[in-house]
Order: sequence, then C-alpha cells, then structure tokens
Amino acid sequence: MDDTLSVFVFFLAFLFLFFCFFTVTDKFTESMYVLANEPSVALYRLQEHVRRSLPELVQHKTDMQSWEEQSQGAIYTVEYACSAVKSMTNSSVYFKNIDGLLRQAISMKEQISSSQGRRKRTVDSGMLKEAGEKHHPGV
Repeated sequence: MDDTLSVFVFFLAFLFLFFCFFTVTDKFTESMYVLANEPSVALYRLQEHVRRSLPELVQHKTDMQSWEEQSQGAIYTVEYACSAVKSMTNSSVYFKNIDGLLRQAISMKEQISSSQGRRKRTVDSGMLKEAGEKHHPGV
C-alpha cells in the first residue's frame, strides 16, 4: 500500500505539475499573442490617423509656403520703397541745384529773347530805311 500511496502521490504531483505547466504555458501563449498583436494594432491605429490627417497637413504646408512667398515679396517691396524714400531725401541737394540751374536758364533765355527783340527792331527799322531809299532815291 505504501507503493500505491507513493504512486498516487507521485501521480498527484505529476498532475499538479502538468496543470501548472499547462497554466503557465497558456498564460505565456496568451502573453505572446497579446505582445505580438498589440504593436500591430497600435501601428494600424497610427496608420489610420496618418491617412486621415496627412492631406490636411499637406494643405496647411502648401498654404504656409505660399504665404511665406507672398510675405517675402511684400518685405522686398517695402524695403525697396524705404530705400527709395531715403535716397529721395538725400537727393534734395540735387533738386535744389537743378532748380537754380533752371532759373538761370530761364533768365538767360529772357535776356536772349529781349536782346534779339531789340536787334530785330533795329534790323527791321534799318531794312525799312534801305527799302525806302531804294523806292525814293532822292528823298
């Protein structure tokens, strides 16, 4: 009977170990399954998110690039206008010079015109005297 009891205890121990091994392998298999599938589920969700949000992000990027180009053009225009205004304020000396030269030119033109007017009158009166002497030689 001792043999039977020892066989029975051995059999119970074997069953207990088998059950523990089965439970451990079952839990291990379940853990491996969860670990194996969890990253794929996360990657699938990530892929879904990217697929939904990517077109909108691309549109925003395109819009931002367009706005950047427009603002760069506006900045260049403003800087060019500022430099033009600065150069205009620096050129007031030249405009004053031009004004003085124009006034001198107008004055000279008036002097030339008045001297030509006097000369023309003297030439015209001289021509009238000569013409009168030709028509009336003895007068």
